[in-house]
Amino acid sequence: MKRHFATLLLLTTVVCSNAQLKDPSFEEVISLRSVGNPEISVDGKTIAFTMRMADWEKNEFDTEIWISKNGGAAFPATNAPKGSSTSPVFSPDGKWMAFLSDRGAKRQIYVLRLEGGEAFAITNEKENISDVGWAPSGRKLFFIKAESEDKQKKEEEKRYGGFAKDDAEFTLSHLWQVDFFPDMKNPSELPCYQSVDSLKANSGCIEWPKPERLTDGKFTVTSFKVSPDGAKLAFNHQPDPLINSFMKSDISWIDLNTKKIVPLVTNKSSDGLADWSPDSKELLYTSNEDDTTSNFYKNSKLFAISTSDGKTRRLASKLDEDFGGQFTWRDEGIYVTLWNKTKRPIYKIDPKTGDYSIYLNTPDQIFGVSFSKSGHFAANAKSDDQLNEIYFSAVASPKLSKITNINDQIKNWSIARSEVISWKSKDGATIEGILHKPQGYDPTKKYPLLVVIHGGPTGIDYPTPVPAYVYPIVQWLNKGSLVLRVNYRGSAGYGEAFRSLNVKNLGVGDAWDVISGVEYLDEKGLIDRNRMGCMGWSQGGYISAFLTTTTDIFKAISVGAGISDWATYYVNTDIHPFTRQYLKATPWSDPEIYKKTSPITYINQAKTPTLIQHGEFDQRVPIPNAYELLQGLRDHGVKSELIVYKGFGHGITKPKERLAANWHNWQWFNKYIWGEDIELPITETKDKK
Repeated sequence: MKRHFATLLLLTTVVCSNAQLKDPSFEEVISLRSVGNPEISVDGKTIAFTMRMADWEKNEFDTEIWISKNGGAAFPATNAPKGSSTSPVFSPDGKWMAFLSDRGAKRQIYVLRLEGGEAFAITNEKENISDVGWAPSGRKLFFIKAESEDKQKKEEEKRYGGFAKDDAEFTLSHLWQVDFFPDMKNPSELPCYQSVDSLKANSGCIEWPKPERLTDGKFTVTSFKVSPDGAKLAFNHQPDPLINSFMKSDISWIDLNTKKIVPLVTNKSSDGLADWSPDSKELLYTSNEDDTTSNFYKNSKLFAISTSDGKTRRLASKLDEDFGGQFTWRDEGIYVTLWNKTKRPIYKIDPKTGDYSIYLNTPDQIFGVSFSKSGHFAANAKSDDQLNEIYFSAVASPKLSKITNINDQIKNWSIARSEVISWKSKDGATIEGILHKPQGYDPTKKYPLLVVIHGGPTGIDYPTPVPAYVYPIVQWLNKGSLVLRVNYRGSAGYGEAFRSLNVKNLGVGDAWDVISGVEYLDEKGLIDRNRMGCMGWSQGGYISAFLTTTTDIFKAISVGAGISDWATYYVNTDIHPFTRQYLKATPWSDPEIYKKTSPITYINQAKTPTLIQHGEFDQRVPIPNAYELLQGLRDHGVKSELIVYKGFGHGITKPKERLAANWHNWQWFNKYIWGEDIELPITETKDKK
């Protein structure tokens, strides 16, 4: 049952066009159900997808799998009392669905007969399973599993206690396969069935085969793809699971008859497995080739390689965006979704010529797509004024039909009105942003302005009716403000040259982009410059910190998980190459570039009241950055406050703490923009619906 804090500030309504619309509470926004990960069966008749919901009692976000048959209304296929269910994949005959669930001690493979019956586990591993896929025959399932805990490490701890070597404490993952019997009954229907490891060859029960290992060695497997003919399995691997090792990823393939492993793509930089050709003769992959100095901001390249002779050919060489989407190679073309400014269409690439075109650009943003052999596909997509929904369509003549009704949740809400605007930055670069206006917007008025900056820097903002996270954006709009979200230099969707503009110019150029956006709105007569605030998380937090020490145009700023000193960041973060690639130096080789781009360098100029929010165990932007900025502000008499979210890393991933973070930002900006002192409410009421 959902619980809502009682407060007049959040339970008011606004009136627009003679219709009464609700100003949603923070909890209602956090509790919005969301869909993702669509998967369509081979015959195109069944679509599975995930639904994420907030569980306030357990203080977690729960994910379960829903199914739609023959385009009908979707219904829940899983409802585990504990844990989540994810990664649905259909068997080739369309009779079974496999998925991953951590409802037990560890994440295992479960299967569900689509005709009916309960889901049951077919693995009982002591370690987590991270990926699963079917063999084309339907008689095997492949999966990635973490290695067993090192026994020697346990013995060391008995004698020497706990210690860890930096970048040396990790667990590798490898490929396995397990047999499956597509014609069997549900084991749960058999009287002797209790669990996978208790199946016996008596009383009508079967003894489930033990999984067979396919890879071994000092590397970790990150993904895999089975060839359409079922003879080969390609997989991505890297030396270890540490975050920076993606830049050393390679591709190999296994002959599933002989179990022989053949290295295929071994460039010095990152190589990413994409998909098999329909005839199983070529493999599609992305690569940074031998470039190890610009993985974070330059485009990867797309290639096809023959598994017989290793010959490669480049595809879509003129498509100016990083290939980060999900690829599907069909007879008529290769499909992938990529950002194109604030839109995200499906592109179609000719596998022979390498030419590309836009296959589908409606709805406005198309995310995950799954294609069936029958000539149909399912998509997770949204229009600018909508939340994500699941759609399906025929490939030959795409006309999307909606099978979910996620937007019903907000049909009576007062939500954001979004428009894309653009302006020129200080150096002439064209910058886009999303301007959110309140319902009942009056063009004759000047509004308070709140600027919200995305992370990345290769993130992107786009129109949406309920922009959220730890910032109560909809509630500020309904309070009577404008909200600007800036796609500053470095953002995805604008090409490689644009993403490269903040190389050796981090913070500096980003600040130009934000301030020029504010000036653009001011020139249009839209904003009250005496009531402006700015905030952001991660890279957005860094830019906010840079602004708090280099300008006084804002009345309040919130720095979420932000970098205050690049030298401090460099020696503490888990992604050291990020700094070296963007600043083209270490603190020891070029201390000046680290000073130029660090907010702490300008701390003597700081005047703006600043809220700092940070996860206690953040490894991406370690918390020393927060303490350094806080102390610098305090030493200069700047009103500042640090809130540490206990037990969290780089993101606030639980409902209650996300609620707290929203309240902290609501308090901070309402105090300095609207002059309101608001106490954190403790009392709560039950939602009786």
